[in-house]
Amino acid sequence: MSRGVIQPSQQKLAEKLTILNDRGIGMLTRVYNIKKQGQVWKACGDPKAKPSYLVDKNLESAVKFIVRKFPAVETRNNNQQLAQLQKEKSEILKNLALYYFTFVDVMEFKDHVCELLNTIDACQVFFDITVNFDLTKNYLDLVVTYTTLMIILSRIEERKAIIGLYNYAHEMTHGASDREYPRLGQMIVDYENPLKKMMEEFVPHGKSLSDALISLQMVYPRRNLSADQWRNAQLLSLISAPSTMLNPAQSDTMPCEYLSLDAMEKWIVFGFILCHAVLNSDAAALSLWKLALQSSTCLCLFRDEVFHIHKAAEDLFVNIRGYNKRINDIRECKEQALGSMHRERRKFLRSALKELATVLADQPGLLGPKALFVFMALSFAQQIHTELIFYMEELRAHVRKYGPVMQRYYVQYLSGFDAVVLNELNLSVCPEDESIIMSSFVNTMTSLSVKQVEDGEVFDFRGMRLDWFRLQAYTSVSKASLGISDHKELGKMMNTIIFHTKMVDSLVEMLVETSDLSIFCFYSRAFEKMFQQCLELPSQSRHSICFPLLCTHFMSCTHELCPEEVHRSLSLCNMFLDEMAKQARNLITDICTEQCTLSDQLLPKHCAKTISQAVNKKSKKATGKKGEPEREKPGVESMRKNRLLVTKSHWKINNGSKYYIFYVFLQIWSIVGMTMYNQATQEIAKPSELLTSVRAYMTVLQSIENYVTIDITRVFNNVLLQQTQHLDSHGEPTITSLYTNWYLETLLRQVSNGHIAYFPAMKAFVNLPTENELTFNAEEYSDISEMRSLSELLGPYGMKFLSESLMWHISSQVAELKKLVVENMEVLTQMRTSFDKPDHMAALFKKLTSVDSVLKRMTIIGVILSFRSLAQEALRDVLSCHIPFLVSSVEDFKDHIPRETDMKVAMNVYELSSAAGLPCEIDPALVVALSSQKSENISPEEEYKIACLLMVFVAVSLPTLASNVMSQYSPAIEGHCNNIHCLAKAINQIAAALFTIHKGSIEDRLKEFLLASSSLLKIGQETDKMTTRNRESVYLLLDMIVQESPFLTMDLLESCFPYVLLRNAYHAVYKQSISANA
Repeated sequence: MSRGVIQPSQQKLAEKLTILNDRGIGMLTRVYNIKKQGQVWKACGDPKAKPSYLVDKNLESAVKFIVRKFPAVETRNNNQQLAQLQKEKSEILKNLALYYFTFVDVMEFKDHVCELLNTIDACQVFFDITVNFDLTKNYLDLVVTYTTLMIILSRIEERKAIIGLYNYAHEMTHGASDREYPRLGQMIVDYENPLKKMMEEFVPHGKSLSDALISLQMVYPRRNLSADQWRNAQLLSLISAPSTMLNPAQSDTMPCEYLSLDAMEKWIVFGFILCHAVLNSDAAALSLWKLALQSSTCLCLFRDEVFHIHKAAEDLFVNIRGYNKRINDIRECKEQALGSMHRERRKFLRSALKELATVLADQPGLLGPKALFVFMALSFAQQIHTELIFYMEELRAHVRKYGPVMQRYYVQYLSGFDAVVLNELNLSVCPEDESIIMSSFVNTMTSLSVKQVEDGEVFDFRGMRLDWFRLQAYTSVSKASLGISDHKELGKMMNTIIFHTKMVDSLVEMLVETSDLSIFCFYSRAFEKMFQQCLELPSQSRHSICFPLLCTHFMSCTHELCPEEVHRSLSLCNMFLDEMAKQARNLITDICTEQCTLSDQLLPKHCAKTISQAVNKKSKKATGKKGEPEREKPGVESMRKNRLLVTKSHWKINNGSKYYIFYVFLQIWSIVGMTMYNQATQEIAKPSELLTSVRAYMTVLQSIENYVTIDITRVFNNVLLQQTQHLDSHGEPTITSLYTNWYLETLLRQVSNGHIAYFPAMKAFVNLPTENELTFNAEEYSDISEMRSLSELLGPYGMKFLSESLMWHISSQVAELKKLVVENMEVLTQMRTSFDKPDHMAALFKKLTSVDSVLKRMTIIGVILSFRSLAQEALRDVLSCHIPFLVSSVEDFKDHIPRETDMKVAMNVYELSSAAGLPCEIDPALVVALSSQKSENISPEEEYKIACLLMVFVAVSLPTLASNVMSQYSPAIEGHCNNIHCLAKAINQIAAALFTIHKGSIEDRLKEFLLASSSLLKIGQETDKMTTRNRESVYLLLDMIVQESPFLTMDLLESCFPYVLLRNAYHAVYKQSISANA
């Protein structure tokens, strides 16, 4: 070969096409942004957003002058009009440089494209999409990119103003125009009508371009079929031929099978517009042209820029002589370009993709042999339809998830089959360069092994694919030693091999190539509207997850030549997920509310009306108003309903939960809100009703685990455990704090006011008949079932907090009692040594003050301790059900503490027992509460004396209770209506706690109390009936104190107070009770 002839390898066609196509997309991105920025300037109402020299009224005439005279500006003869721009010249240079040099880059890109097109024509390159796919595709892509770029450039309204202003500022600053300005200005003028100019420009390139386009006749008509033809061919079906299901999907034109239909239509439309002469001479070209015109009415140029095919083509051809027939063809095709074909295709693709996704989900191993089907399906389904997008995302997810499966399959395919077949390919002539490339292909594939996949090795076949691209360029030029046009089997085989390599190392890139929907980023309003419609339509709501998934596509439309682009993918995604979470939350909340309503109907309180109706019906009594509707019985909701009554919610339950519950914020219900606590009226839900509602909610939420992999149990533990504390993680009140506050400030306060009494026989607090009835029934909040429900809700931690709050109130009462003791210290000291002197005791007693206050405060303490005993007993019952073995172990441990055990050790055991709800001889919580009252100004001995005198004060005050009309003992309730029976618990618990703190003998002090209380005997000697009206009822207090105490015995009581008096007292109160009832 002569030295003057350039070798094909030196033309670098493959490298130039690759670089120019990538740079063309980058230039499109920059020019597009300039156009959009101009639209923002035009539409924006904020003057600060626009350059001052484009909006300033004083400069408007100068800008219009530059645009009118563009590209020539006579600066010397028009100083008056342009002088006003002098002040802005530096600002103009600074702000318009980026835009100006972008236009310069466009011009340079145009020069490089024209140079490459001329080189391709000179080399007489052979183009055939089915043989040298990469070369033909990149060539056609370059033509379309170049055409698109010039069209969008011509749509920038401010292009002349920007270029002219920059050049004027440059000339005023540097004394001369920019060196690129003359050519750039001429290009802007020439391409006012870009397609018309390019039609003239492409006359020399007509042969190469038309050959490349006509090669599509083997691909485009076969791809552009109707839905019926697809259906008859069982397109994309894996189960239509079960016997061939495991056979690899093969085609002589592998890359053409998933080639975008939109891309081919762009090639055909723009290509035949540029080389329109071939439409009159080649029937195949005319057939392709008509088929493309019938497919759609507009093309997507770039992002949201569109090109109206028929109008633009007609406007171009109308001025060409002899093109009347072509114009008629355009008009006929426009009438046929209706949406019915696309609608039918979508119907077919919905079922086809659903079937494909379902089969692959069940048998992911088929992704190996049938990978081509997946990418064909993705390419066909690139349409704006929610359900199709959903199935596309399912297929994409399968490919990403089972990528290693596909890698393993195709690594074996490349090394075990493709390498062997390529090595055995018989090429008549193979020059040295081509031979080296072919050998490298075989060696690369032969070296592959499955172990590389198992070891997680990263594959990279980009070099191999670029070598094949180069080889296509070498063998496609005229007079090539190895012409690919004579060895088409080589091209078809290598195209298949290249597809196989992409299945190993470029799955993500393949997904972007075949199913990129980043165009939604530029139609955000329409995108959001589709999302809202999808949520509103019950049959489509299950597909709403595809919208946040689509936001991941948006980054694929960015380019490194425009790094300042910031897309709203994250904000849109968050917005979609928030809306879906709200929908799921509302749906689940509705279900939970319905379940709560059904659970509420099963509560015992609702059976009263049913029982009443049954009794009245039996006795034939009237049952209320005639028009009163009959209440629905539980179970009616399970009866079969008419399908027409199925609501939107039911659709969402069946179709939506599985897909968008994944994103729901699981704290969808507020337990605190379910308490219905009203601080103004002090109303709160019963613990049993709240527990029923919580369990109903938990049952519904537990079902979420059937749809998504969420540990609901852990969520319950987290949420409910927070409710056992005083405040939750957000610092908000919990049900523990609400119920503790309600029982202390509402229920127990009304007990202190005399409106409620504690009935030991019922183990509950009960309302007393008063003039002003309470708004709540105390029994419904304090009986055994309610206290157990409270223990279930609050748990051991919550019940401990409740106990600590109760003890705080007791400690405040004890502090006040100590003050009263200090006031009567001298008298009490004398009384303590005069138990055996009744007369002297009587005289001293008259000197005591605040006797009633002492008894009242002790009664309040007794009431609080009685309530705590109910709570502790309920806690023990609940824990015995949940952790019976642990509770029995703790109980056994407590019962077998030796008497000689150190008090600190014993208190630790008592604290453990108390946490489990077990009763203790000494209440550890009360000990802790009273220990905190130690005063620094009083010595321990003085504190001990005050404690002793407090017990004496209480003992000598007991006789005064006999004069109270409310002190009468009631055998029915096993107590007194004024709650003085609670004194027994108060005296024992306070004595045990105080003398544990002061390290005194509890037994001795209680014996002293009994001696002091023997003053009750003097009541029997009283003659005043008012003073002794309830004498027998007060006598019984001593028996209650001994029965309650683990430190006192009946023998000890007998020595202080004759048992015969107790027996007679019991006889009297029971007799009195019977007569009162009669």
